[in-house]
Amino acid sequence: MSLAALSVGSLTTVAVLIWQGISQSGSPDPLSPQIGFPAAALDIGVLVFREGLECILVLAAITAAMRPSNHDYRRPVAVGAGAAFLATIATWWAAVGLIDDLTRRMSALNLQAATGLLAILVLLVVMNWFFHKVYWTGWISLHTRKKQDLLERAGAAGSSRASLSWGFVLLGFTSLYREGFEVVLFLQSYRLKRGGRIVLLYGVLAGLLLSGIVAVLTFFAHRRLPYRRMLILTGVMLGGVLLVMVGEQAQEMQQAHWLPTTTVPRLAALIPPWMGMWFSVFPTIETLVAQAAAAMIVTGSYFAARFEFRRPA
Repeated sequence: MSLAALSVGSLTTVAVLIWQGISQSGSPDPLSPQIGFPAAALDIGVLVFREGLECILVLAAITAAMRPSNHDYRRPVAVGAGAAFLATIATWWAAVGLIDDLTRRMSALNLQAATGLLAILVLLVVMNWFFHKVYWTGWISLHTRKKQDLLERAGAAGSSRASLSWGFVLLGFTSLYREGFEVVLFLQSYRLKRGGRIVLLYGVLAGLLLSGIVAVLTFFAHRRLPYRRMLILTGVMLGGVLLVMVGEQAQEMQQAHWLPTTTVPRLAALIPPWMGMWFSVFPTIETLVAQAAAAMIVTGSYFAARFEFRRPA
């Protein structure tokens, strides 16, 4: 049911974006807060939801199979997750202060190119399927082993209850803060390009709302959701976001003279201007190669992960 609702919402959003692109011949200005607002909020919401799903998976692994006598240890995990959420907000303001200070010392175009490149790297990590197969398995296994060690210590005589509680607080903190830190890095590029925080607020709230629904179903309603399918669905949506961001980022690096600009006349005749405005597809070798490379990295990591998973031990 939850997957069906998510699919309907995604298809509705895509239909609205297609209608907008056809009715207005594409977005006249992708940086315009009036027209680009829904697309930008959607990008941010999908990323926050994706990171929220991964955080919920780790927290579910930590709190799973706790006996009734261990239920009171779920509270320190929740306290740690709450502290990580507050730490993420503090990290956001620290990053804003740092980047605003850099803005006064270097040109806005160079800073946008640098932060945009950082956002691309974060998104590539999020979209790397092989990385998730290897790293996330180890990450969840590490938290599960730490939980088992703490529970075994709780059953031993003379164990300190305070140290056990702090151990569970630390597990909850690390489960959420890593995802929050990635989101903070990603959003700095959007903040610079949009020149405001309203679109960021709407996108983050949308992602948190969807993540909150999944969290309630998981931890309170004890529903087993199709997490894998949901991750794949959000991964496909983020794939489109990645290609648009890579094309836009490559063009910004050209404007900042970090990359040369090699225009292909034949492609310029085939690619209409609105494709550049709406999908960041430009008739230059550098932008097209960058987008093709990003697509190859994501699809290559997906097949590498499938091969590693199916390979006999």
